[in-house]
Amino acid sequence: MSVEIDIQALQRGDVHAFEVLVLTYEKKVLNMCWYILQNKEEAEDATQDVFITIYQSIHKFKGDAKLSTWIHRITLNKCLEYIRKAKRKKRFGIHQRIDTDFIDHTLDLEKNPAQVLMEKERTKAFLKAVQNLPENQRIAYTLHHMEEFSYKEISESMNLSLSAIESLIFRAKQQLKRQLEASVKNNWI
Repeated sequence: MSVEIDIQALQRGDVHAFEVLVLTYEKKVLNMCWYILQNKEEAEDATQDVFITIYQSIHKFKGDAKLSTWIHRITLNKCLEYIRKAKRKKRFGIHQRIDTDFIDHTLDLEKNPAQVLMEKERTKAFLKAVQNLPENQRIAYTLHHMEEFSYKEISESMNLSLSAIESLIFRAKQQLKRQLEASVKNNWI
C-alpha cells in the first residue's frame, strides 16, 4: 500500500504531513544509512539529520524528480558528510569499527550454534569487504544490492550516468570477489 505524501502541506509546515513522511521513509533511510556507514549510532544520527534537513529544505523541492529520489539524494549526501568526518577523525588516530551487532540475526531453530556462528562470521567478513570498497563503488553497490535500487534510481541519486553506475557496480563485485576469496584462502572465514 502506497501512502500519498502531501508536498504542499509539507511546504506549508504541516506537522501531520511531516509525520506521515517520516513514518513512510524512516526505515528505508535508516537502512540506507546503516549499509553505507556500517555503524548503528552514526546511522541513527545521520537518519535524524536527514529528516531535519528535509524539514528545513522541503520548500526547495520543486518536483523535478520524485520525492523519494530527492530524499535518497539527501540521505546519500548526509552519509558522505559522515564518511568525510570519519576520515578526518581517522587521520588523528580515532578508528571506527563495523557494528555487526545491528544486523538482525533471527534465531533459526533448524541450525546448530556452529552454523549460526559461521553465518555471523561470514556476514562480518562480507560487510568488512564492502566497507573497504572505494566510496563510490561502496555506495552504488550498497544501493543496488542491499537497498534494491534500480540502476536508474542510483544514477539519479548519485548524479552519475547509467554506464558509470554499471561500471561502479561491476568493479565493486570484482573487488568483493577478490577480497572474499583472499579471506577464504587465508582461513579468515
